[in-house]
Amino acid sequence: MLLAVVVTLASAMLLRLGWLQLLQGQENRARADENRIRLLARNPVRGRILDRHGEVLVSSRLIYSLYLQPKDLPPGSWPALRQRLSGLLSLPESQLEQRKRQGPGKQEYRIELASNLSPEQVLRFREQSASLRGAQVDLDVVRSYPHGSLGAHALGYTQPITEGEYKSLAKRGYKIRDRIGRIGVEAAYEPHLRGSWGGQMVEVNAMGEIQRILGDRPSKAGKDLVLTIDLQLQRAAEDALKDKRGGAIVALNPKTGAILAMASRPNFDPNFFSKQVTTQAEYDALFSSPSKPLLSRAMNAYDPGSTWKAVTAMAGMESGKFPPNTKLNTFGCIRYGGHCFPDHNGAGFGRIGYEDALRFSSNTFYYQIGVGAGSMPLYNAALKLGFTQPTGIEIGYEESPGLVGNEVWAAKGRGWAKPGTTPWIPEDMASMSIGQSVVQVTPLQLARAYAVFANGGYLITPHLVDRGLNWTVPPRRTKVDIKPSTLATIQRGLRKVVQEGTGYRMNEAKELPAVAGKTGTAEDSTGGSDHSWFACYAPYPNGDIVVVAFAQNTPGGGSVHALPMARRVLQVWAQQRKG
Repeated sequence: MLLAVVVTLASAMLLRLGWLQLLQGQENRARADENRIRLLARNPVRGRILDRHGEVLVSSRLIYSLYLQPKDLPPGSWPALRQRLSGLLSLPESQLEQRKRQGPGKQEYRIELASNLSPEQVLRFREQSASLRGAQVDLDVVRSYPHGSLGAHALGYTQPITEGEYKSLAKRGYKIRDRIGRIGVEAAYEPHLRGSWGGQMVEVNAMGEIQRILGDRPSKAGKDLVLTIDLQLQRAAEDALKDKRGGAIVALNPKTGAILAMASRPNFDPNFFSKQVTTQAEYDALFSSPSKPLLSRAMNAYDPGSTWKAVTAMAGMESGKFPPNTKLNTFGCIRYGGHCFPDHNGAGFGRIGYEDALRFSSNTFYYQIGVGAGSMPLYNAALKLGFTQPTGIEIGYEESPGLVGNEVWAAKGRGWAKPGTTPWIPEDMASMSIGQSVVQVTPLQLARAYAVFANGGYLITPHLVDRGLNWTVPPRRTKVDIKPSTLATIQRGLRKVVQEGTGYRMNEAKELPAVAGKTGTAEDSTGGSDHSWFACYAPYPNGDIVVVAFAQNTPGGGSVHALPMARRVLQVWAQQRKG
């Protein structure tokens, strides 16, 4: 009987060993390695973003964070560990519990419990780390924007990747803890900036203490990115917008398309997205704000008002119906359809030509030009100047295409009605002639169009990074089909605006070279108060800089509000030239 018992027990042991080693050997070996070997990830340092002179616009900084490692946490030990961490690091137990529950789940190796730990907290933890099994303090890399909200819409921000994104990005080396560029150049140049993860393979004992390093692969830092932005000009643009409820300023090189400044107001501080913990109330205050601070006004479309008259002038001359020497009588108002469309002075300006019509900003002159030329010639002139189409900027996924209405568009239903129910009417044509109602353009598009007048007839591609390319050759710069006489007439008219017309206040800055430009006051077709515009270039006649200033829902006229904004940017630019 004793022998039978021994044989039975031995047989059971042999069968169990065979089951564990032969049938489940591979799985058990993996579990053993999992208990013995740990993989410690090393964050990549994201590349810096610099201005054209090497000034730092965006960098990264290191912070200490407290993590829970669920795989190292003995069963049932979390309450005691939570209590110890709370007392040791002066952190509320409720916060630790909440962060644990909000963690990414069992498949994730680490759950962040707290961030931005002080040096004192880190020291306290490390003194007791041997008895805090399941917890770890580690270095993290977060994005830093030293100038706060300056250039926020152009620079963009980073955010943690979502679970859905991780499923596709994991194949490209992303981790669940990774951050990715959301808007601006942070998103457009994500592969250039991000770098790649590294890590260590370490052997640990039963207590979780590291015994030896089995392998080490350093993380690879991302590459720095040099923008065409000029920090001084960007700061001047931001300052010029400070007292406006909304608006934008775009400054660019008309010869190459390099963007020197692109500011939008209201704006936001991208450091908000580098915070490790944000409340729902903070998110709602930013994303649900009625002022829409995340919207780039520089790339959103608005009624351009009288800045559009240069386009109407081009259409009139290029159509052949109104050559450069055309002179027309102007009036207090001209009736089209059921409405009498007025001149802004209520009386007209006598018999004038294109140049004086730009100088005085005569509405009734350009009503006659636009209506006489027709909607399609005006639409075609707009196409030549780059309107209703992407500008080519790298962050174009945020860009509105704008609108230039015409009879074909109206016949198709204007984008909201059934075809044939919304015909083109005389009132539309009159409004189109002076950039109202059926015309919507972005400040960036307008800057690109005025660059054509500044550079002698070339349509450029606005860009934020040079990338070592030649931006003065096709397809990045193309010759516009425009007669030399048309171009020269518009250039002279824009110069007269500043010399002795509605843009005369530009001359208050005596240090500026000759400036050519156009003021604009536009009714807001969405029902708000008037917009103010000023588009200009300097020096005349061959410009080195184009500046478009836009003050949203700021009644009073382009010469009162937008012109001083543009002047401030030009003054800084002029000082740089002298230096």
